[in-house]
Amino acid sequence: MYFLYSSFLLLALILYAPFYWIKVRFVKKDKLRLRQRLGRGLTPRTSSRPAVWIHAVSVGEVLSLQHLIREIKKKHPGWEIAFSSLTGTGLHQAREKLKEADPVFFVPIDLPGPVRRVLDRLKPDILVLAESELWPNLLREARRRTKGILLINGRISERTYKRYLRFKPLSRRVLGSVDRFLVQTDQDRDRIVGIGIDPALVEVAGNLKTEVHLPPLDGRDRVNLKKSLSLSPARKVVLAGSTRKGEEDRLLKAFAEAGRAGGETALIVAPRHPERAGEVERIAAALSLACVRRTLVKPGDKWDVLILDTIGELARFYALCDAAFVGGSLVDWGGHNVLEPAFYGKPIFFGPHMRNFAALAEAFLKNEAARVVASDEDLIRMFRLEDEGSLREMGRKAAALLSSMSGATERTIQAIEKMMEGRSR
Repeated sequence: MYFLYSSFLLLALILYAPFYWIKVRFVKKDKLRLRQRLGRGLTPRTSSRPAVWIHAVSVGEVLSLQHLIREIKKKHPGWEIAFSSLTGTGLHQAREKLKEADPVFFVPIDLPGPVRRVLDRLKPDILVLAESELWPNLLREARRRTKGILLINGRISERTYKRYLRFKPLSRRVLGSVDRFLVQTDQDRDRIVGIGIDPALVEVAGNLKTEVHLPPLDGRDRVNLKKSLSLSPARKVVLAGSTRKGEEDRLLKAFAEAGRAGGETALIVAPRHPERAGEVERIAAALSLACVRRTLVKPGDKWDVLILDTIGELARFYALCDAAFVGGSLVDWGGHNVLEPAFYGKPIFFGPHMRNFAALAEAFLKNEAARVVASDEDLIRMFRLEDEGSLREMGRKAAALLSSMSGATERTIQAIEKMMEGRSR
């Protein structure tokens, strides 16, 4: 199986390489990092201290692990923590946010040679994977060379579960390399067990993302940020965060139809991929909406729509806004995380497609801490910010619900400590 998988992966990489190079260099304007992808460039570890390799796919997972890594280092200052990511933006965020981790590097291509080179250099005691990052060769080699493999904050979407069931024998073999699973919900546990994993190896530990620790934005900070954006202190702000292609046109049309353009409410759009800022600008221009980018706004600018074309500022703008729409939910993408606006006590809106965060979305709706906006009329009402008392109560309930979801970090640290002692099962 592994030979066939590696052969197909190598062939796919060869065929896709020219397109990927163009995308990375000319669209994302990033480095290819080929040496790291081939498992080269890491300094060999010579220390005998305990070592953990933690891997996460991209920005969202990186940010969700900040508090966990900080707490691990606080409890075990002598441990060495290596951290890898799959995407360029994830790597950038990890280097900026995870000061306790060293080295921070690009995960190698999932071929035996690159994976072995990294394991030879890092010599980790255990491998910790976040959410659903399951690479067959990485799992196989790490199982041979470490005390154990731990999946943390695990989740399996309905789409992924169906794909695993379609190839159940292969899926069970790959997942069988993991020594212990810490998953977010009972549903995630049932799905992993349904694939054929021993129930004794699967624990519902909660969602690390619910233990949000973000910097506050006090009244003075709020005024200063608004001033830097050329916003009056009294002007309301609706933030559409992590939007996907196909959402911005509906949001901008609803904003215009709500009569808020040039008025008392401003709209900030944060595309999930900042390189799409030009596309959003063109939609706004077609609707005669005054639009400016975050990186270009100057004092005195008059605008209706601000495009957040930076990385790492979304949480700060959730703190600034008066209402938050969580993107990836108007189109069939599966939604994004609602917890950052909840941390700041904001009324939360999202579309009907929240399967990636189904349990969280259901909990927020059940507790009247969020609302679904499915139709254009729903979006128009959202932008009108009617019944401010009701909106404030939504925000209060969102913050209270988030506060009630705790404990995942401590349970995860206990599982890591147990595995570091060589007791994975």
